[in-house]
Amino acid sequence: MKQNHITRRAFALSSIALTTFALSSFATVSAAEPPIPKPDAKPADMSKPVQVFLIMGQSNAVGLGKYAILEAAVKQKNKYPYLVDKDGNWVTRQDVRFVQYMSGKGPLKNEFLCVKPGNIGVEYAVGHSLGDAIDAPVMILKVCIGNRSLGWDLLPPGSKRFEEGDKVYAGYKDSPDSWPKGTEPKPIGWYAGKQYDDDTADAKKVLADLGTHYPGATKYEVAGIFFWQGEKDAGNPVHSAHYEQNLVAFINSVRKDLNAPNAKFVIATIGEATKGMTGNTGKVLEGHLAVDGASGKHPEFKGNVATVYTHDMAQGGSGNGHYGGNAEVYMDVGEAMGKAMAELLKNK
Repeated sequence: MKQNHITRRAFALSSIALTTFALSSFATVSAAEPPIPKPDAKPADMSKPVQVFLIMGQSNAVGLGKYAILEAAVKQKNKYPYLVDKDGNWVTRQDVRFVQYMSGKGPLKNEFLCVKPGNIGVEYAVGHSLGDAIDAPVMILKVCIGNRSLGWDLLPPGSKRFEEGDKVYAGYKDSPDSWPKGTEPKPIGWYAGKQYDDDTADAKKVLADLGTHYPGATKYEVAGIFFWQGEKDAGNPVHSAHYEQNLVAFINSVRKDLNAPNAKFVIATIGEATKGMTGNTGKVLEGHLAVDGASGKHPEFKGNVATVYTHDMAQGGSGNGHYGGNAEVYMDVGEAMGKAMAELLKNK
């Protein structure tokens, strides 16, 4: 097992973090405290393996916050001060690399982390949180695309077909997603798990060519995975009913396929979902909360999987509406996810 690269500074924050990071039946993280310090502008120690963190999911993982809203939040409201230098210019993080691929296309991003015009996702807050917490080079590797469900597009390998009502539902690599009982399926130009295969293939491509994506790097460790997804499954009663089962399989499959059995996993709930909610959205939320290692439902995830409840950060927005493009939501959720990951890494 590789050594833990969490810095003393991260541990020094723990007494403050305890007032804002509470683990009950799921991880509830305040996105505002403790503050993330400005980066020190120093490059990473390249003698250490790059700590790779994947961002996976659907459109909100891709990120659809508006740049103008983030700019106003930073420069008019004085929020997220770690994103700018003393002169108010966007700071480039010299120890955090941001790489993005999408369904075989890319790199769409291959640069040191710095806010630029365009869509805003959780990567900026996640990257600064982990860059501060980890004494090693960090790569944020985004591999996802919008409008994808866990019960179909992202269905992991090993998932079996099943019957429900008068239909048969697809297992991994089956096509289409369902068909009437007693009939033969007529494949379409997509199969169950196609997006899972595409996203993990993109990740493997980046890691196989590490030096191109993190100059000077020769070693890496897939240290964690972030997952923000669930809107599409909430629109399907069968997929939502099987969400927890599929999420457990997804966590295990990604770890296996990326040869990262000890990778920590942080999940964000969809913002419109509230505890106690019924219906399809409630079932997706139940799945998100159930896999949190602190819930006790899946003991194998204790200390290595955390769920961040995002409803209070959503500012009344919904995942299906991409939170109205409010970049503050993406930043707040990103801070919470980053801090949850840093907390899990302390138990490495």
